[in-house]
Amino acid sequence: MATVALLGTLDTKGVEYAFLRDRIEEQGCDVITINAGVLGDPDYEVDYTRRDVSEAAGALLKDIVQAGDRGAAVTTMARGAAALVQELHVEGRIDGVLGAGGSGGSSIIGHAMRALPVGMPKVLVSTMGAGDVGPYVGTSDIAMIYSVVDIAGVNAISSRILTNAAAAVCAMAKSYAESDTDAGERPLVGATMYGTTTPCVNHARRWLEAAGYEVLVFHATGTGGQSMEALMSSGHITASLDVTTTELIDEIAGGTMTAGPNRLETAGALGLPQVVSLGAVDQVTFTPPNTVPVEYRERTRYAHNPSVTLVRSNPDENAQLGRLLADKLNRATGPLTLFIPLGGTSQYAGPGAVFHDPVADEALLSSLKANLNTAVEVIEVEAHINDPEFGLAMAKKLDEHYRTWVHGGYEREEGVTGRDALVTGTTRG
Repeated sequence: MATVALLGTLDTKGVEYAFLRDRIEEQGCDVITINAGVLGDPDYEVDYTRRDVSEAAGALLKDIVQAGDRGAAVTTMARGAAALVQELHVEGRIDGVLGAGGSGGSSIIGHAMRALPVGMPKVLVSTMGAGDVGPYVGTSDIAMIYSVVDIAGVNAISSRILTNAAAAVCAMAKSYAESDTDAGERPLVGATMYGTTTPCVNHARRWLEAAGYEVLVFHATGTGGQSMEALMSSGHITASLDVTTTELIDEIAGGTMTAGPNRLETAGALGLPQVVSLGAVDQVTFTPPNTVPVEYRERTRYAHNPSVTLVRSNPDENAQLGRLLADKLNRATGPLTLFIPLGGTSQYAGPGAVFHDPVADEALLSSLKANLNTAVEVIEVEAHINDPEFGLAMAKKLDEHYRTWVHGGYEREEGVTGRDALVTGTTRG
């Protein structure tokens, strides 16, 4: 029988969680209740009390209560809840997690859910579900349901929404419990794609899939790059086809689709095989035209669609990008090749295209070459990034790197192979 962990602040929401517990049991699932509130336990027995949660975080409950610091309490209980659900998952005791709460409860529940692997069912009913859910969901696959009304009592609206949530997590948990996740597993490749580099990724993906890989494509919109690298860290993705590094130019130029300062570092730190290119680095991304900063409005712009406005990156930004790329690639500890498409880096670049700018392109290439270690393999191709031969060349090189890596033929500086580094967590520096 599938089992659902019911996690939340049962000190203030005991009635609502009793309702959820009953709905889960009606769906034919077992329940494990976890109280991450600090003010008290509900008037019914729970499987893990607030004391259990605090101790899982390495803290004493009395110290948390006496401190009277709500923010610190939320942080500590979130850490303890994450440790508990991880333990339950590793022991094979749960097949899904359900929680409901306001901003504080959602922070605790979301933090715990993000500690679980992608694919394990996670449903969060939240008062915050209609706003920016990024802080709660992160790069995880949390299904977030807007509660419409506050999680304060069971009424005509909340009862329907909570019942739906219970039905959803139970259906997911039953499917998860019955699945055979190891059957027919193929090596997972992470690939980055943008609307302006789609043909390149499709050419490479089809070749790799025919060669026996499974390719997971991530939209390079900030969270896409973060999600791909999170799956590398968790051991799911073992090779990187990083065609579209546009998130880095947004980090430099203040675009809206940055993946943060650590983008393009995970594969290298883990020693995973990777091929990297310069996809869509010619464009800084903003949302509707009125969101483009005043200082950029004299530059060449293009409306990719009504919600996305692209601005051409300039020579100074491209020179910075070259140095940044070189620094990240120089630190890679596994097999690596950088592919440079001399005919254009996106649909909108190249001769005759709206973002064709040889001066800006040269600033990038000169900076890259001046700062890259000679140990980094660089392949320049007289083709546009979306030409079939370019994507195929990247795919074939990644296959070559992967075969070397998986057979232990690539030695890192410390004499540890890339694959062993992934297993042991050993990194350089």
